[in-house]
Formats: sequence, C-alpha cells, structure tokens
Amino acid sequence: MKKGIYLLVILITASLRATHAQSSVLDVGARLQKTINLYSENGIGVSYSDKDLLIDKLYFGASYATSRLGTAFNSNAIKQDNFLVSAGWYFRRDHVIRPFVRVNGGYFSSDYGEKIFDVLPRSSPLLSSDVGISFQTGSPVKIATSLGYNFITGNGLSGPGTLYPVFYQVTVSWNVFDHSKISLDRKLKL
Repeated sequence: MKKGIYLLVILITASLRATHAQSSVLDVGARLQKTINLYSENGIGVSYSDKDLLIDKLYFGASYATSRLGTAFNSNAIKQDNFLVSAGWYFRRDHVIRPFVRVNGGYFSSDYGEKIFDVLPRSSPLLSSDVGISFQTGSPVKIATSLGYNFITGNGLSGPGTLYPVFYQVTVSWNVFDHSKISLDRKLKL
C-alpha cells in the first residue's frame, strides 16, 4: 500500500515541476469503484496529458482503490488493494461529453485477516480495459464514469477469489493546472 502512495506522490510532484504546466492537464481526484456482485472500493486517481503529446486526448494515469475505504471499512470484509497505471484515449476534444477508452495494468493484493487463509492466493497482476464517458463541466472539475473488464481473475485456487471480472467506476477530479480565467474562456460544445 505504501509503495502505491509513494508512486502517486512522485508522479504528482514530477508533474507539478514541469515547465510547461500551464497548458498540460493534471487531473487529481477521488475514485469510487464497485466490482459487480462484490465489493465497493474507493481511492485516489491521477491522470496527466502533456501539452507536447496529444494534449487533452492521450492521458497517462495512476490510481489506487481499496476496499479498506469501501466495503471493508469497519466490517470484516476482505481488505483488498488495487494499484493501477493506465493509458487512455479521450475522443471529442472541446466537447462537454467525451467518450474514452483506457488500458490498465497493475497489481492486486488481498488480506484475508486470518492465518488459516494463508494457503490461498492473495495477489495477482492486473490487466484490464474500460470504456466510458467523461463530463467536462467547463470548470477544472471533471466527472468520468466507465465500465471495465479484468482479463486476469481468480477462483480462490488459481488466483485471489475476490478478483472478479466486471467493474464500474466513477472518478471526480480537479485539473490542478487549470485557472478560473482559462475555464471561463473555454467554449465547450455538446
């Protein structure tokens, strides 16, 4: 868990030090994720689009979602952590509603809480894809929702039993490089 948080802090710090930060996009926000028929997981997400590399179309990101801040909060549900890096393509630049596709890779781990379960698989690589819609508000706030599929899952014997294939997520983020004047001057189309 600490490694994922350190990775996000390094990514944010490196991005903030970029000399061309005024034109690039750095979205930082909360991610709410739900595995179909299982747990709710919440966390943080960061995505970056560089002004010199397909600005506001190609995004690179990192996120951390955990059931510790969801279903397992104050309960005996299994504590699980998802660490992801991603690359996404956003369509319809300068529009209010923007479809996107994203590929994610990372690491999954679970904590069953009891020694008796130590024989069960508790970690796995992650490989997933999701498609969704992003709502540009005309301000630095962005709301995105998507439906995703995990290509690597488990059944409790050959992988963690709580790593299910289908999930959906909602991310509410803030572009830390955007200024109110820039937001007010921006003309978005439907």
